[in-house]
Amino acid sequence: MAVAMQVNLGGLTMKNPVTTASGTFAAGREYSAFVDVSALGAVTTKGVSLHGWEGNASPRIAETPSGMLNSIGLQNPGVDHLKEVELPWLASQGATTIVNVSGHSFGEYVAVIEALEEAPVDAYEVNISCPNVDAGGMTIGTDPASVTEVVQRCREATERPLIVKLTPNVTDITEIARAAEAAGADALSLINTLMGMAIDAERRKPLLARVVGGFSGPAVKPVALRLVWECHKAVKIPLLGMGGIASGVDAVEFMLAGATAVAVGTANFYNPTATVEVIAGIADYCERHGVSDVNELIGALEC
Repeated sequence: MAVAMQVNLGGLTMKNPVTTASGTFAAGREYSAFVDVSALGAVTTKGVSLHGWEGNASPRIAETPSGMLNSIGLQNPGVDHLKEVELPWLASQGATTIVNVSGHSFGEYVAVIEALEEAPVDAYEVNISCPNVDAGGMTIGTDPASVTEVVQRCREATERPLIVKLTPNVTDITEIARAAEAAGADALSLINTLMGMAIDAERRKPLLARVVGGFSGPAVKPVALRLVWECHKAVKIPLLGMGGIASGVDAVEFMLAGATAVAVGTANFYNPTATVEVIAGIADYCERHGVSDVNELIGALEC
């Protein structure tokens, strides 16, 4: 049985429901020996800022049971490099491209989008987990008023699909989700990493130079599933689910919880073909369960 795999993520047509989680796939070039990037639903680039960011001090990666911690600090060469080098390459490969937009102020988010409006970009993913220097370093995505302002400003800057990436490090994620939806988001992406830390007991020192970092990998999947399910009940716009996805069944679980599409992240580090394996796994699940269209899975959890 042929399974219809196309989904619509807030106006972004994806040939299948699988993209990459920002920061785990660069802009795809490094993985091109293992994955045909045009076969993915989309490639989501590493976060880009207006100017290059050096990132955090090392060590900034630590393995944990069933996961990893990272404190990369959104290191990137800036939007001009993305425009001149990476986006033309992705276009030449026939890839659908989502650019992850980062900033330390509301104006910087807008400036990045404005710089990309003439580039071959299919959608933007706005990373609101960045600290806002205009608000004393507070993470933008933890305050509904800040979320409203940054999403409204980004919405005014583009007509392209606008996906807003939510942080799980909040008391009530549905409050943030509703604020983003009301401000003009076309879709929500969740979850970004949980905050965690690791300690070397022998040296009595943290394993990361900045002590805390973002926790990702299979261990976060139950939390991510719960937050996707909660947001699916709270908003009407589509969801891009992520957090510990490493197989087709993992992806199906997110879709049953309410996600329209999914992103593969940490799995790319230890299995460079994880994305295409997840796509195949979703199709296999559908065939085994008599599902002719993958959209039938969205929110189909029976409680």
